[in-house]
This record gives sequence, C-alpha cells and structure tokens, in this order.
Amino acid sequence: MWNELNNFVLYIRQERRYSPHTVRSYQIDLSQFIEFLEEEIFRDKVEARSVDDDHIRGFIEQLFILGLDKRSIARKLSAIKSFFKYLQRMDFIQQNPVLHLRTPKLDKKLPTVLEEHQIRKLMDIPDSETFEGIRDRAILELFYGCGVRLAELIQLKLKQIHLTDHYIIVEGKRNKERLLPVGEFAIDALNLYFNVRRDILKQSEDTPFVFVNKKGKPLYPLAVQKMVKKYLQQVSEQEHLSPHVLRHTYATHLLDRGAELLAVKELLGHSSLSTTQIYTHVSMDRLKSVYRKAHPRSRRDV
Repeated sequence: MWNELNNFVLYIRQERRYSPHTVRSYQIDLSQFIEFLEEEIFRDKVEARSVDDDHIRGFIEQLFILGLDKRSIARKLSAIKSFFKYLQRMDFIQQNPVLHLRTPKLDKKLPTVLEEHQIRKLMDIPDSETFEGIRDRAILELFYGCGVRLAELIQLKLKQIHLTDHYIIVEGKRNKERLLPVGEFAIDALNLYFNVRRDILKQSEDTPFVFVNKKGKPLYPLAVQKMVKKYLQQVSEQEHLSPHVLRHTYATHLLDRGAELLAVKELLGHSSLSTTQIYTHVSMDRLKSVYRKAHPRSRRDV
C-alpha cells in the first residue's frame, strides 16, 4: 500500500491543491494506519484490496486504547476515507471498506472569543513608537478586522492590498480567492505601517510580502503566533490563545451586531454553512448572558 499512498499524496498535493499542512497530516495518519495493518493484522506487507472494515475498526479501537481524543481519531478516519475513495476511483480496489463506518461523534467545543472591551485594550498594547509595535498593531487589526487565517496573512502581498477602496484580496484554502472589506481602524494601522515599512526597506532588499521583519524578510508563522499570543495573554486568561481567537472573535462580533450567517460564511471562506454555524451558538450564549444580567424579569431573585 505504500506505493498507493505515495500516489495519493501526489494527487492531493498537485491535483486537489491541499495545503502543505493537510498533505503532511494525511501522510502521517495514513502511514500510521498502514504500519498498524502490517504489524498487528497481516504481519507482512499488505495490499489495499485485502483490507476490510474490521481491520479499520481494529485501528480505531487501538487509537481509543492509546487515549487519543475523538477529534484526532475523527481526523485519522477522515484521511482513511479519502484514501480509499481515491483507491476505488483509480480501480485499485472494487469495494470501499470504509463506506459504512461512522465517524466518532465529537463533543461540541465552542471557540474562544474575546469581548469588545478586550479588543479595544488589545489594540492599545503595541508600542506605537517602534517598527515592531506599529507592524504588530496592523497585524492584530487585520486578524480581527478581516478574520483572515494565519496562512493568509503570512502570504499576503502588496498587490492584494487596496486601501483606497477599503478591501483586500486573500488566497484561502485550495487557492480560493476572496475579497474582504477593511474597516477604518485597520486602514489607519496599515497606512502607518506602510510608512515605516518604506523607511525600513530603504536599507534592505524589497519584498512583495506585506509583513516583514526589520531586515525586510517575510515573517514566519511561528513568529506571528508567538507575537499574537503575547498580546492576547495581556487581555485574557483563557487557554489556547492564538491568531485564530481573533478570527473567532471577528465572526462572533459580526453575528452579535446583526450580520447574516451566509454573509459571515463568505467572509470567513468556509465551504460549508455548518462550519460557520458554531458561531451562532457562541453568539446566542453571549446574548443569553447579557439578557440574564440586564433584564429585570430574567431571574426570580431580583
């Protein structure tokens, strides 16, 4: 099955245009699956047509025994399903052994979201007298003001910025482009950043990427993650603080202020409305909390 796996990896990378992160995850998950089959089931090299649903259930059971959480197991099963669907399409197998296997039911986990007052405090933290502080403020404003993903921000190029017309163009998953409106706070922060960026790049090689370090080099994802987490920790004590928290907050605040779910779906670049609907749960929980605190007849003890 190793040759088929290599072909599948090429297929999702070159034809399906999956992100490098997704390709790497699928390759790791499927390698673990094949190793399980060879070591625990067949005790030898295995052919795809020899695998049945009981073998796959055995792999899933082992993952549970090893203590993996349901989300990780569901991801691995998703990779296996995609793999066997590909094998059937390419006539490597006649019957798909994963066809009737159910994905473990996941516990609903609501995203971490900041309050509006926390966002206002967050934007005042970066030092407005330094290049790094001005750049960081622009990055924070884009994460919250446009809901961009980390990868989208890192890859953002100057030609994608249209501040005069109040929009940017980002390249999302599977190279899908979407146009995002930009608010005045983000525009002001970007204009200020571009002014200091020009001064910095006078002494270094120019680059098409928007966000750079003092040497004019594009930022690494890990550097941006650490920077955003550093600022978020100053306004929130919640766990799992990352750039995605600002994307979650962007979507939730839009719904709080009356935006339609379909519009938020398009802005986030979600392929399915069900992915966006998790924010309606967050928004409703927040509205209920406000109601309980503010309405005189929401509780019997007032």
